[in-house]
Amino acid sequence: MKQTFQITGMHCAGCSENITKALSKVAGVNKATVTYTTEKATIDYDEKNIDWQMVKKAVSSIGSYQIIFPTKNSNPHSTMDHSPLKTLKQKTFISGFLTLVIILGSMLELINNQTAFVLTAVILAYSGKEFFISTLKGLKTFTANMDTLIAIGTGAAFLYSTVVTYFPKFFSGPQPVYFETAGAIITLILLGRYLESLAKGKASEAIKKLLNLQVKKAIVLRNGQEIKVDLSEVKKGDTLVVKPGAKVPVDAMVIKGQSYIDEALVTGESKPVKKQAGDKVIGSTINKQGLLIIKATGVGDQTMLAQIVKLVEEAQGSKAPIQKLADKVSGIFVPSVILISFLAFLVWYFVLGLAFSSSLVIAITILIVSCPCALGLATPISIMVGTGIGAKNGILIKNAEKLQITGSLKAIVFDKTGTLTQGDFKVTEIISTNKTLWPTNKILQLAASLEQGSQHPIAEAILKKAKIKNQKLLSVSNFKDIEGKGVSGEINHQKILLGNQKLIKAKSLLIKGQTEAYLSVDGQTIGALALEDSPKESASQVIKDLKDQGLKVIMISGDNQATAQNIADRLGIDQVLANVLPQDKVLEVKKLKDQYGLVAMVGDGVNDAPALAQASVGITMATGTDVAIEAGDITLLNGQIELIAKTINLSKETMRNIKQNLFWAFGYNALLIPIAAGFLKPIGLAINPIFASGAMAFSSLSVILNALRLRRIKI
Repeated sequence: MKQTFQITGMHCAGCSENITKALSKVAGVNKATVTYTTEKATIDYDEKNIDWQMVKKAVSSIGSYQIIFPTKNSNPHSTMDHSPLKTLKQKTFISGFLTLVIILGSMLELINNQTAFVLTAVILAYSGKEFFISTLKGLKTFTANMDTLIAIGTGAAFLYSTVVTYFPKFFSGPQPVYFETAGAIITLILLGRYLESLAKGKASEAIKKLLNLQVKKAIVLRNGQEIKVDLSEVKKGDTLVVKPGAKVPVDAMVIKGQSYIDEALVTGESKPVKKQAGDKVIGSTINKQGLLIIKATGVGDQTMLAQIVKLVEEAQGSKAPIQKLADKVSGIFVPSVILISFLAFLVWYFVLGLAFSSSLVIAITILIVSCPCALGLATPISIMVGTGIGAKNGILIKNAEKLQITGSLKAIVFDKTGTLTQGDFKVTEIISTNKTLWPTNKILQLAASLEQGSQHPIAEAILKKAKIKNQKLLSVSNFKDIEGKGVSGEINHQKILLGNQKLIKAKSLLIKGQTEAYLSVDGQTIGALALEDSPKESASQVIKDLKDQGLKVIMISGDNQATAQNIADRLGIDQVLANVLPQDKVLEVKKLKDQYGLVAMVGDGVNDAPALAQASVGITMATGTDVAIEAGDITLLNGQIELIAKTINLSKETMRNIKQNLFWAFGYNALLIPIAAGFLKPIGLAINPIFASGAMAFSSLSVILNALRLRRIKI
């Protein structure tokens, strides 16, 4: 089982790594994922062995962290809690004000060192308390993070200044104090975290907007009366009224009325969609015109919106392969910085003969200027924004790995029916081998009767034709759906087969390029139906765009070669794999992966599910089956294949953004740590702890701000 909960008190990406390790050690926890950007943890656990008190203890024991479990009435997919922002703002203000008093008071000689000591103690005890608590808890479990560096740096500055103030005889002469330095470091870091929290809030807007789509009330029909109830009271099967201009409260089916529904906020499609009796409607979409009577089919976590939020959250919490390097560096970063700081102090004081205070300042500067946060944020913050942009445009990306891979695809395989074509077959011709014995209306009647038990698009077309011709359907026994070939059954004690030439060995009776459905009675072929499925209007342009991007485009189909080739020629597809049974699609995709490398599969049906899973990236249409959607890595909510090119562009832009972040994060530390260590001191280039604290805060903030630039891209 899985449980998602919020974790408060995280200050950097190192915190999330430490919490992940702590949770993973708890008995009953199979896997733990903690995301700093969303401030959430998800654990896969064994419900028989889990002890939730131990889970809480594991987290609280390593730092000032607290688990907040969702309550019965809370939304499990709510965004991060921003209530601590008020406290953070308050601590930043108090720290900044007192630091300013120390600096100005010392400059104007209005306060002495003893007063500065008291004011700094207040800053550390109130505004900087969490840094020291987190460090002390971390020592017990041998963990360290950014708080450790800050606590050691400010603590060293404060203790040294305290000794100078109250025990001056320990030194040979007057020594400088660094109370204002300790205060300024705390202030600037808190200010950076406050700004960072605001920026992270911007990054999580995608989920917030999705959650804000949910309605609070619904109108339910009970005993013929319209009753307004809370959304939580709506149950599956309830009949609801949706008035013009109102939001559809839950996923449902229209049972009466006709209207146009604006699905843009869920699917990204701006054009309203016509809905009438028998059509599905999505919860939280907007009824633009007529009055609709609907029957609830999905409520609570079963709605499409809830599933979208869940998928986006899971994607934002997942890790891209590119993040592995940053994780490795971050894991050893803090201990390495502490060691560098200590060695620098020893070298400058004992070897090079620098004054104790100056050597200490160098050590403190190294601690403060170092920023593992920027490294830890570089990838997840861009993933968060990128997947959010995808959701806004009707593209659901299930994990960060697939987002990364998509931009590097070499080939893309399309299923034909329902993906490249409309999936709306029409019976164009009925042929009989003997019109006297088997008139065309009889062939249609038998075929339609047999197809009653099938959900295939061909079955729908035949049944629609039979309805137009007012054919009375016959009862069928021993019905069987033969995957990839057709259907069989018994009508009036006669064995009836309807399917392709793999099922019924018959010579072609139809026009080249059409889909053929042959009908046999007791082993004798009596006729055939010709069906046509037109390509989607945008398909040819999509294929051209993908080929222009350098991708090899392939079409795979269970249809005959002539029919498949006809569609391919119309769309400009060079390679066609026809007569492929569903179970063989997996093998074909595997062959293509061996040939081209990274290969995407695009499909929408149950028979596509294994191939979707086999592909490097499986792309499904939300208009397709639930099985196909589950098997895919990326879901296009409005079923428009135009979004494929946009998905590839989004992947490329996100990866470019991540690389920029990583370059800055590595470059920042590679440049400033040597300067802080005094390597360039001989040429007069050095930095002090106050500058270092500002630079450190800016480093993390700059990574977030760069990630936010993604929101302005056009995919």
